[in-house]
Amino acid sequence: MLKSLFNWKVLLNLLLAIGVFVGLIWLTFRWLEYHTNHGEEMPVPNVVNKSVYEAVQILEDAGLEYEVDSAKYDPKYKPLQVLKMSPSAGSRVKYERAIQLMVNPKFWAPVAIPDVVNKYSGLAFQRLDQVGLKIGDTIFEPSIQKDAVLRILYKGNPIKPGSLVPRFSVVDVVVGSGPMRNISIPNVVGLTVKEARSVIARSLFEVGLVDHEDGGRDESDIIYYQDPASGDMRDQGMQIDLWASKKTPAELSAKIEQLNATYRMKVDTGLPPIQYQEMLVHQEPTYEPVAPAPVPRKEVPKVNEPAVRTETSKTGTSRPAGTSENNRPKTTANTGGNSGNNTSAVKTASSSQQPSQKQKPKKVVVE
Repeated sequence: MLKSLFNWKVLLNLLLAIGVFVGLIWLTFRWLEYHTNHGEEMPVPNVVNKSVYEAVQILEDAGLEYEVDSAKYDPKYKPLQVLKMSPSAGSRVKYERAIQLMVNPKFWAPVAIPDVVNKYSGLAFQRLDQVGLKIGDTIFEPSIQKDAVLRILYKGNPIKPGSLVPRFSVVDVVVGSGPMRNISIPNVVGLTVKEARSVIARSLFEVGLVDHEDGGRDESDIIYYQDPASGDMRDQGMQIDLWASKKTPAELSAKIEQLNATYRMKVDTGLPPIQYQEMLVHQEPTYEPVAPAPVPRKEVPKVNEPAVRTETSKTGTSRPAGTSENNRPKTTANTGGNSGNNTSAVKTASSSQQPSQKQKPKKVVVE
């Protein structure tokens, strides 16, 4: 067997096989060098702080590829400005190597509008601030949902929750201010159910029970009765019940009378009207001055002195006995407003006649 192994034919085939294998390996490496431009490198141009459009043009002219990625928006840099690049500037790379560019975006990253509709306004404002949105105007609108968020406006138009807007965008919030008071009920009798719904919604009311005479739900039925009646004053958000039929209201007069007896309160106007009479003005009574009653004199105790007898003159004044009218002190009568001077003169005269020593009390007898 060893003899057959060293046969020249076997050895020749083995050498041929080894030669083919080595040749294939050499051709493979040569092809790889040619395809990958082995040994051919070039420096990376510096495109930092340039706009992304200029950077892309420079890289294409140098025979390099590029990949653009956006970083977090930074207001200190210009929009679409190249902030970083990888590999860095000056590095040697092969042709058609992809250079990664980090670019400042035009604006902040978009955020989704949170679902805060029909939520309390205080919590809604907090939620909007957390996602990076700014509150612009707070618009109050009459609604039964007081202090609840009704709509969110972006650039004046309503926007649905979940919509994407740039971060730090300004949004307006519509908040309910409570129901309006004393709104007149509209008249929807004679309209179709569909038309009545539209009129009631525009009047800030809601549709309550809709009773179809035939038991169906045809929106084209004619309204022949409503409660509350048209012209009544109700608050916003109150429900209006409707009765509809394919017949006209004139054909359902009996049914309307039956509903009036149930839903309309009859006011008794047979009582006589109230009459108001004017009251006489009460006059205060006038009183004439009354002379004061005489004060009774107290009896002076007797002393061991002769009693002095007084006489009553015609004028009603009393004087001591034995004193005549001529002996009385005379006073000058003045006219006009000198009555006060006369009184002072009389007092002076009487005081001059009094003795210097105090007299003892005497008993006075009045006849």
